[in-house]
Amino acid sequence: MSPLNLVNLTPLMALTTGKFNLKIGVIDGPVATDHPDFNDTFFHVLPGNPPGKCSRNDSIACSHGTFVVGVLSAQRQSLAPSICPGCPLVIRSIFPEKTVGNSQIPSADPLTLATAILESIAAGVRIINLSLDLSPPTVLGEQSLEEALNYAAQQGVIIVAAAGNQATIGSSVITRHPWVIPVVACDFQGRPTGQSNLANSISKRGLSAPGDHIISTGIHGKPRTFSGTSAAAPFVTGAIALLWSQFPRATATQVRFSLTQGYLRRQPSLVPPLLNAWAAYQFMGKEFNLL
Repeated sequence: MSPLNLVNLTPLMALTTGKFNLKIGVIDGPVATDHPDFNDTFFHVLPGNPPGKCSRNDSIACSHGTFVVGVLSAQRQSLAPSICPGCPLVIRSIFPEKTVGNSQIPSADPLTLATAILESIAAGVRIINLSLDLSPPTVLGEQSLEEALNYAAQQGVIIVAAAGNQATIGSSVITRHPWVIPVVACDFQGRPTGQSNLANSISKRGLSAPGDHIISTGIHGKPRTFSGTSAAAPFVTGAIALLWSQFPRATATQVRFSLTQGYLRRQPSLVPPLLNAWAAYQFMGKEFNLL
């Protein structure tokens, strides 16, 4: 089964590619915006250090950012999932470019991440994708990040965050925040991958999404296969973008509730339920009389 079919995104993608007035924030590494699979993608790259566009072709940060963006907005005829290519992307890079090797994607400093969230909201985004890990926070960093997440909730900006890949039980300042939708990676049978972090807060408010050998856009013009919660998070972000595109009068609370609670019966488990984009669409149309 394809990852898109697993979470019932295919029928929703047949209705829309996403609306041009719905901006998605991607806080990640820089992106290879000149990749041919992004010829039709509208990018707004926020200024900052590190820059939002890739400057070297051996960068793990560039590879990661480009992969995540491909899941969302590559051309539909590409090998990437390409869930919502009609939505503009606001890119805010927070990872410096480093040489590819055995290292993982760098961790985000909480204070830097808080600033990036606020800047993305100021740029008009409605959804923010966080496919990243956190470095150990200071008291100031944790407080600033929590305040930024609170501000996102006040402004109706939905935050989707990777649960992390340390195979631990426990939450972070991001995944335990009540407004955030944490995402666990699952295989093609819907079972959580062994590396995904789990926690009560993740199971109560989060979702599972495909994150096992996902193919998306790579640097050097070749597709890349990647596993983990970073790959899973944009499936949820893309589903939100399509739902909001179809129901532009819906509030952020309605969209979030429809996707994470409306059609679901959560079981007492550390594993969050599997995303079902089409069920969320049907729920929104009925429950909020938006069809």
